[in-house]
Amino acid sequence: MKYSKDEVMQYVREEDVKFIRLAFCDVFGRQKNISIMPQELPRAFEYGIAFDASAIAGFGDENRCDLLLHPDAETLALLPWRPEHGKVVRMFTHITYPDGTPFECDTRSLLKKAADDAKKAGFAFAFGAEQEFYLFNLDENGKPTKIPYDEAGYMDIAPEDRGENIRREICLTFEQMGIRPESSHHEEGPGQNEIDFRYSDALTAADNAMTFQTTVKTVARRNGLYADFSAKPLENAPGNGFHINMSVKAADGSENLCYMIAGILDKAEEMTAFLNPTENSYKRFGKCKAPGYVSWSDENRSQLVRIPAAVGEYRRAELRSPDPTANPYLAFTLMIYAGLHGIGNKLALPKPANINLYKADARTLAGFRKLPADLKTACKIASESEFIREHVPASVLDIYCNK
Repeated sequence: MKYSKDEVMQYVREEDVKFIRLAFCDVFGRQKNISIMPQELPRAFEYGIAFDASAIAGFGDENRCDLLLHPDAETLALLPWRPEHGKVVRMFTHITYPDGTPFECDTRSLLKKAADDAKKAGFAFAFGAEQEFYLFNLDENGKPTKIPYDEAGYMDIAPEDRGENIRREICLTFEQMGIRPESSHHEEGPGQNEIDFRYSDALTAADNAMTFQTTVKTVARRNGLYADFSAKPLENAPGNGFHINMSVKAADGSENLCYMIAGILDKAEEMTAFLNPTENSYKRFGKCKAPGYVSWSDENRSQLVRIPAAVGEYRRAELRSPDPTANPYLAFTLMIYAGLHGIGNKLALPKPANINLYKADARTLAGFRKLPADLKTACKIASESEFIREHVPASVLDIYCNK
């Protein structure tokens, strides 16, 4: 349900809400928040709530440190793990300078603009997120270990799969928050899990991806576990992927999926620094169903982009290179603009790679462009890209590639 400002005020009064969390994220997608009391809510909607941004990487320094958070009423959600009496709710926000100028490092606003630009061009993009994570035991001091919660494998069931009840609790928590999970299962790695979401518009999908990590970590900790979303938590086990399903609808009813895919393939290397923003990210590429080359195919999980078996409104493309350390707002922003690039130029798809690239010989692989081998290379490509400079503010590009 999407609320109006008046409905939020009424909900807070009638449901014994005592704290309102105003949520945002830094440029790397790490969620932050400020809690306000109900009596401050009218001021938040009217003027915004000021905060000191100087301590947040990339948000400024002591010379110009005041920014304002403006809550988005439509994103109101109850936090079910907080007390029943004296409830806590959360709203996502957009960020401005004190004079009302949009803050250029507010990646949520960048995605909102990208969706608006697509709409003006006659297109609507939908996204579905699939994020993998590991569950690790805690030590006697409550610190995370690298000891997996179980030794189960792909789609195993209890008793081998000990994460079954954790995933159930996570999915039920999402339902209480008005978020619709689609499926869940044990992944290939020991203690590795996945929960998938129903597709939605870009901004909602990115908000849900942010909520997902917070909720999973909270539920895991309540059960004495640590949820690890890093790209490669265990050296000799599969990495964590953030598989992004994307589709496009045109106002004129035309079919543009192939053009969209061609655009994403064309800009793949240039986007990689933002889809895979850590050194650890590159240890995942080229093995255990993580792509290493720029390619596509139907269903084939060794490709960068695959088209899963589906028909009608469920037909989509799946980008398999991102990992959960990516900022979903930036990732979806770049995918929209890459899709529009492909559609606007009617780019032709290369031939599908209907082979297993993990087992292909060197001669075969030489026919494909390779994804960047490390973060330094990815940042160099991004820094030299006209496409990235056009759609990513210079300050954000500098933070990613000169950190």
